[in-house]
Amino acid sequence: MDLHLKNLFGRFQEQFGSGPGLGPGSSTCLMKVEGVSPNFIKSIYKGSAALYRTEPWKRLRPCHLFGIRVGKDSDWSGKKQPFPCVQFIGGDGGDVGFYMFRSESDAKKMTGPRETIRVPNVELLRVSYEPEALMFPSNKRMIKSLSLEASGTDRFPVIDVARCMSSGELRFRNPTLEELRFVYAFMRAISLVHPLLQEDKDGAPKWSRMMYFETFIETVDVQWPPEMAKGHDLVAVTVSHPPGQAYEEKASSTASSTPTKYAEPPREEVFVDVRVNSNGVLRQCTLCEKEVHGDQSQCCAQCRAVVYCSSLCQKQHWKETHKSMCGLYKAMMEREEELAMKIFLFPCSADQPCKWLESLGIHQKGMWRRKCGCYAHCPLGLLPVKGGLWDSWGGLDDEEYPRDSPFHNHVRDGISSPILLSGWSEYYNLRSLPLSSPVADILSHPFTVYYILTALTISSKNLLLKGKEVILHYLGPEGELDWMPAFAEIGHLLNGSGNIHIVMVGPEVPTNLSGTTSGISSRVRVNLVRGNYQDEATYLPSPHIIVALNCGLESYSAWGGALELIKSRGVPAFFTEQSEILCANAKQVLRGAGLHITQPVTPNPFRSPVKTHCLSNNLPSYSNGFVLGVNT
Repeated sequence: MDLHLKNLFGRFQEQFGSGPGLGPGSSTCLMKVEGVSPNFIKSIYKGSAALYRTEPWKRLRPCHLFGIRVGKDSDWSGKKQPFPCVQFIGGDGGDVGFYMFRSESDAKKMTGPRETIRVPNVELLRVSYEPEALMFPSNKRMIKSLSLEASGTDRFPVIDVARCMSSGELRFRNPTLEELRFVYAFMRAISLVHPLLQEDKDGAPKWSRMMYFETFIETVDVQWPPEMAKGHDLVAVTVSHPPGQAYEEKASSTASSTPTKYAEPPREEVFVDVRVNSNGVLRQCTLCEKEVHGDQSQCCAQCRAVVYCSSLCQKQHWKETHKSMCGLYKAMMEREEELAMKIFLFPCSADQPCKWLESLGIHQKGMWRRKCGCYAHCPLGLLPVKGGLWDSWGGLDDEEYPRDSPFHNHVRDGISSPILLSGWSEYYNLRSLPLSSPVADILSHPFTVYYILTALTISSKNLLLKGKEVILHYLGPEGELDWMPAFAEIGHLLNGSGNIHIVMVGPEVPTNLSGTTSGISSRVRVNLVRGNYQDEATYLPSPHIIVALNCGLESYSAWGGALELIKSRGVPAFFTEQSEILCANAKQVLRGAGLHITQPVTPNPFRSPVKTHCLSNNLPSYSNGFVLGVNT
């Protein structure tokens, strides 16, 4: 009799589940997903545990629908987001988990006060946190054999895709690998933004606080595990409430623009006199902006990123601002080793640019004159030019700079195509340059442009492959105006395929050069235009792509008009910033302009290897250090 009841209960559980709603899917198990690997499953369970620890069910109810966007639409099958709407379930008892819907309309149809309403022929993906004792044998075996991480106490996620048939019968299937990637990105994003799920109306009755909380929209960068990555390590994930909220509505939100996992202050307010070892280099106090020699300055003992003139300024800044940012700065400082390019044999730190250039024998020579302040009196773009390429590269030895010659042995099946590079090591090897050559410091600008054209934008890459011309608007050029010989290398990398027309627009273009065209190579020509982009764009050829390098989006009010124009045109636009904190600020500026960040912040493989010097902080900073994009 006991055996009969056990079998009967098993069939009942298989059909209806162990709690309210649709119940766990029959015999679904991630081990049965085609192409899945053990490491893939382990990553899913780690992401699930991270979400579970945030306990969103304490604040959310099924009526709270969230919009979710992971990367670009073109990253997914059918060129659309698989499950752009999410709701959390179980906040008022019973099982806990979340459901992902194909549309907001489907979510509203299926949302009831207590249960998920069955709607015929509507499919949803479900993640339910089940006690191990109530799970099907296949899932129990998987958990044990792979030593999977538990979510909470003895709970594990069950992931399935459910569909209610016209007959009312439920059909279950395993999610696909692509759907699991989408779920993983959502879980990691929620674990970053969960502090934004704050209860609103503190003075209202308890039931009211369950139903309402502050509207928000936030984009965070989620790192793919190696087994899930497809070309990029990071993906931009946007979570919003309500789902259809536009970026313009962000203005009234108090949400932070930085990943919230770093927003927590250190546990102890420790103020230690940590001296900055800068060999007497002049520094600047972050709070009072007083100039102080490096050997007399101090920095925060927690993050070691922010510079002060005294412990008094340090304590005051902690109370005013730094307490909420210290964790973020500490995380950025921890990436210093990762960002440093250790392959090079020349000094990669230029606290004192003149001395750095002197150590390499190129001070006040050729294009290097723009790397220190000795020629600041000379307008940009008007450095005196003595002779040929050897003079332009400051008299480096012949084998230390790129020659004006094509690359050989790069024709496949009789067809030439642009040479795709993954980083400096590959390029130096291709050109047979010694790693003691510092040319990467100047080549960073043209190579960042080439990297964007050939690796980050499919449309421009396809045009080049077809032998057509790509028109690129280059905003805010400065030192680049004197580095035209370096841009000629792009023409050789095109390898006989396609052409690039670069239109450089900015207020630093000399008046006497505005309107001129230079054919710096057979496949690259440059137009120079003086003025602000929004004022001159009408008279320029329509671009395929827009770039702005080391742009400092938060520092210049003139960017407002340019960003408005970029939004209206819908053209892919890419920006580089020198440090991660500048990128965080740039993201806020872009969102404030109504632009969606579709290319997440990633380290630029063609950043300058030379660490730049900032007066008031020690954060890792490199010319063209990080790249992000919109409209891609």
